[in-house]
Formats: sequence, structure tokens, C-alpha cells
Amino acid sequence: MTPALSETQIHPTVDRSRGGTPPERGDLPRLVGIATATPPHAYSQREVLEVFGITDPRIRALFMNSAIERRFLTLPPVAPGGGRRIETQGELLAKHREQALAMGSRAVRACLERAGLELSDIDYLCCVTTTGFLTPGVSAHLIKELGLDVHTSRLDVVGMGCNAGLNGLNAVAGWATANPGRNALMLCVEACSAAYVFDGTMRTAVVNSLFGDGAAAVVLRAGDGTGEPEAPGGAQGPTVLKFTSRIIPDAIGAMRYDWDEEHGKFSFFLDRDVPYVVGANAEAAVDRLLNGTGHRRSDIAHWIVHSGGKKVVDSVQINLGLTRHDVRHTTGVLRDYGNLSSGSFLFSYERLLAEGTVKKGDLGVFMTMGPGSTIETALVRY
Repeated sequence: MTPALSETQIHPTVDRSRGGTPPERGDLPRLVGIATATPPHAYSQREVLEVFGITDPRIRALFMNSAIERRFLTLPPVAPGGGRRIETQGELLAKHREQALAMGSRAVRACLERAGLELSDIDYLCCVTTTGFLTPGVSAHLIKELGLDVHTSRLDVVGMGCNAGLNGLNAVAGWATANPGRNALMLCVEACSAAYVFDGTMRTAVVNSLFGDGAAAVVLRAGDGTGEPEAPGGAQGPTVLKFTSRIIPDAIGAMRYDWDEEHGKFSFFLDRDVPYVVGANAEAAVDRLLNGTGHRRSDIAHWIVHSGGKKVVDSVQINLGLTRHDVRHTTGVLRDYGNLSSGSFLFSYERLLAEGTVKKGDLGVFMTMGPGSTIETALVRY
């Protein structure tokens, strides 16, 4: 197995023969605001089992041993005879659009308020989602919904899965670096309630026991000498130093969306070996990230790891030699929200800042995992 590797350092390659000079630290993109949003209703795992009348002891055990206590969900409407009506693919796509705009709008407004910005200050918008297909994309609909400037540059990252938050952040950081002093916003918005098949099998039960609905928005800006606003909790948001990617082509089918002909829906599939595939490649992914930086894993003060599921988090923790304290925000988000797909790591990052333990100069690693199979990482300095 020879994984494909790629990396992006925010410091661009400089052609000194043309008189180029590397950017100063203040020119690098910094996260200057973060906020999250969810649907109004949360359900415990037991409540979900009761709502859908699930009595299979294997499925009940799967739900109750997931390390998830509750999830914010947008459940199907009540059927005329009681219980919940199973939605068609068309209804699910409509749910995705409605929830993406509702959660996304609230997350964006809260993020800008925390960053001390107005809607008119946004110059670039990147929207990341996997739970539904929409053309024009979420970004176009949000520009109309929020009344953003019609000249706002935009990008939609669709279908990449749980790793996609860092794929989007890479693009946003690159834009911010090329446009110092201007504000770039990334929104990860996942209505996982709009991506399910309910057929009583263990395959679909794994997915239905894991994912929750949520949105997270973050603003990046490269320094222009005017100083940066504080992030929530009084901590400065970090400067983004470097990104790396690691794809495992031999596990390309381990996480995927399939069309389920019988049910007329897209159905997400998670292979039972996903935790072990991710864990086995986590060390090489992080070592690649730190290569050439002069830093070691022991120098990392803050680990923000995607809340992919109990076994995934355990596997990453063991393979990287992390403590329970290192992944406390990851496990806390999994417990309180479930797997939020692309935005999960931003929910953990928000909790880290609110905790108030970050010190200036601390190093941090963001890590997301998803279809490909893929591990994305970013190195940041607070």
C-alpha cells in the first residue's frame, strides 16, 4: 500500500532570483472568529430508538454503546397512524436545503458577531457539505438569504465527507493569504438527518446511530498590520502554518455513498475496518505534517481531532500516543452532538477556545478523516 501524499504550506515557494521574499508571520492567515449552530431539538439515543420503534437487541446495543448521549436531529414528520413517516429522496433533499440555510445563517451571523464583523465585511465564502446536493450551491443561496454583496467570491465543496472541513479550510486560507486584510468565511453545514435509509439492517443502523445535524462557521484573515480581534473566551485564534493530506487508495470503498435502488435513496456505508485503517495511517499523516517544521509530536499542546466515532477516536488516540485529556473536546463533541461530519472539528475547536487554557505560542494540530479513505491535517500556532 503506497498512499498518495500532498501538502500545502501557507508560506509560498519564493523565487529569490526574481527578488521575492517570504511572507512575515503577520501575513499568514489567522482564524479570527468561530461559531456553531444546530437544529432546535436534541434526542438521546434511547429516545431515537423509541421514536422509530426499534426493538432489535443488536441495533439497540449499537446505539447505547456508541459513547453518544444525544444528537441534534431533524426527524421525519409524524405519520397519520402514529410513528414517523419515512421520507423520499426528494423530501430529504428539500430538508437538506432548508436546514442548511437555517443552521448556516445562524452560524454565520454568530461567527461574524464574535469576530466584530458585519455581513458586508465578507469577501469570500466557502460552503462545505455532504448531506445533500443543491445547484446553485449553498453559497449562492446564503448570499441571497443573508444579503451578502453580490460580488462575494464563493466556493462550494460538496460530497467529500467528514474530512472536507480541512479541505475547505485549505482553500480559504490560500485565498486569505493572497488577499491580505480581507475576510474569508468557511461554513461547514451538515443536515445528516437528510441522508439516511431506514431498513432495519446493521449497515444502515451504524450510520443512523452515529450522525447528527450541525453547522460551524469560521472567519480567516491574513494580517495587514492593523491587529486581529480576539476569538471567543479571550484567546487569540491561531495562525495557520501548514496543511497535509494522506489518501489511502486501497480503502477507497471503506466510506462511501451508494445509490440504494430498493429504497430510492442514497445510502452511506461505513466499513467495520474504518477505525483500524484510519488509526494505522494517523502516525504517518502527522509525521508528514511536522516534517521540516522543526517540531515533534510532543511539542503539540492542543489536538483537535474529528469526532468520527468511538472506535475511530480510540484508534487515533492509541496510534498517536495521545492521552484522554488530549482528545477531551473530541470525545465531548461526540458525546453531546454525535458525528457532525465536516464541521465536527470546528465544534471541538470552539470548545478549546471557550475553555481558556490556550497560551500564546502554543502549537495545535487539526485532524479530520473521511472517504478516500483520507486523513487531512493542519498545523496551527496560537
